[in-house]
This record gives sequence, C-alpha cells and structure tokens, in this order.
Amino acid sequence: MLKDARAIVESAAETVLLEAGQLVASANKIDESFGKLCQALHNDDCRVVVTGIGKSGHIGRKIAATLASTGTRSFFVHSTEAGHGDLGMISSDDALLALSQSGETEEVVSLAQHCKRQGIMIIGMTGNPSSALAQQADWIINSSVEMEACPHNIAPTSSTTLQLALGDALAIALLKMKGFSALDFGRTHPSGSLGRRLFLRVKDIMQPLSSVPVCPPGISLVDAVCTMAESRVGALICNEDSGELAGIFTDSDLRRLLARDPHILTDPPKLTTVMNRAPLVIPEDNLASSALVAFEQDRISRLICIDNEKKATGLLSMFDLLANKIA
Repeated sequence: MLKDARAIVESAAETVLLEAGQLVASANKIDESFGKLCQALHNDDCRVVVTGIGKSGHIGRKIAATLASTGTRSFFVHSTEAGHGDLGMISSDDALLALSQSGETEEVVSLAQHCKRQGIMIIGMTGNPSSALAQQADWIINSSVEMEACPHNIAPTSSTTLQLALGDALAIALLKMKGFSALDFGRTHPSGSLGRRLFLRVKDIMQPLSSVPVCPPGISLVDAVCTMAESRVGALICNEDSGELAGIFTDSDLRRLLARDPHILTDPPKLTTVMNRAPLVIPEDNLASSALVAFEQDRISRLICIDNEKKATGLLSMFDLLANKIA
C-alpha cells in the first residue's frame, strides 16, 4: 500500500508515462487504412453511431460528442439498449463505430451483427484484430496496448486512454477534411465561453446608437457635458449634420480638461476643440472578441462601432465584453 508522499508522486508519474508510451506506440501503427476509413466517412449523409458498454461505453459517449461538435453528425447508442428499441435510431446510411477492447463483448458483437445484416458500415475499435467484432467489421481501428497502467494489468487504463485518443484522431481528421473552421465551431458551441468568443459579433453586444448620447461638434463644452449626463454611458458621440462621424468625448476627457484648467467651464470652448477627432472604431460585424486586442493594446475604455459606410451605429465598452463573458 502506498503511504509515502514521494512514492505516491512517483506512482502517478509512472502511470502517465506508461500511458503516454502506449499512445506513441499506437501512433506508429496508424496506416493507410485509417485514411481510407476517413474517406469512406467523409459523406454528408453519413452519421457515425458510436456504441459500447462499460468503460468503452463511457469513452464512446465522449467520442460521439467530439465528432458531433467538430462537424461530423454523430450520437451514442448503448449496446444493450439497442436491442430493446434503440435500433430504430440507426439507419442504413449510418456507420457503426463499435468499441470493445476484447472484441468479444456479447452485446456489442450482437449489435454489429444486426447492423451488418442491414448493410450498415461497421467500424470496430478493438485491441484484438482476430476477435468476433473484428470479423464483423468493414474497418478495424487497432486499440491494442502492451500493458494497462493498472499494476495487475487488468483495469482499463492505457486501453481507454488510447481509445479516446483514436476517437480524437478520427474526429480531427474528418474536421480537416471538411474544412471545419473556428466559426463553424462557434456555431456548435453558442452557449459556451468558446462559442461566445467565436460567434458573437460586435453588433450583438454593443450599446446601440439609440442609447448613446449624440450631438453635433459645434455645441459648447457645457452643453456637451449636460448631454452626456443624460445617460450612464459616460461618453457621447459627435456626428456631423450629414451623419458622418466627427469624434467622441468621454468622461475621462472631461476629467483631464478639469485637471489642466479647473475653470474651463466658466468660459467653455466649443466641443470641437476638445473632443477626440480621431477615435478608434470597430466594424459592427467584427467578432466581439477582437475588441479585446484594441482595449488591451491601446488602453482605451470604449470603441465606436461603425457600419459599412463608416457611420456610427453604437458604442462598445469593456463592460459589454465582461457582461457577455467574453473578456
């Protein structure tokens, strides 16, 4: 029994290194048949139905989820439940990816046999290329390992790690074949932090022009301050009569002016002489996450959002990014 902390650390490192060694050995076994399998699956009408039970079933669920999120239609069917009605979820255009390390799991082999009779493509991921599952398979993904990380060489450890890695290899190969982009990934993950960074546009989270104080540049500084005080935006956009963007004035600009001249509001200048006439802007169709670069590099608090005609459509602040969990 392990009790000494040093021995425990050594055991943990040994487990990781042993499993890593099995992954490297497996990578060297991947051959042209894997490429041909991916070509056979590269079909928009084909869904990959993943099945397995026990530890292989848990891994199979993750493989199905990874395939689905990276552009390959996929779902998991439990091998036992398949024989009690879930077979109705599988069609003749699908491919069955069956996981069984021994290749002799009765429920998995039985499902593969049934699907084979229906003309469904069978992919067997097994550590025994001579097994009953392998004999049913049109394609074999070899998940054999020399040793499990378990000291008794019994508990599925190295083998399940390898199954997971081979599932990832399949998903990523198909992703590359489909030209699946970061934007595509965002479309399948709209609710997660990755999806928000990859999918949300500036116009989705900006403060629209209707909620931002807007004034002509010719008004006095006092009138500009009064206009800005009517909202909680902390800035106002200056537009020419033609609608062209003229500049921006913020509460930070006001504080700097007062620091230089505390009496500036006694004889206020026109806004056009004190506003920022060259504000940083961002197209409203840009990814909202791209605004982070401007905020961090230029140390600014707001960006004016513009349309294709370079007219102001809204205002974006770091608070808008934080509120939408992008920053």
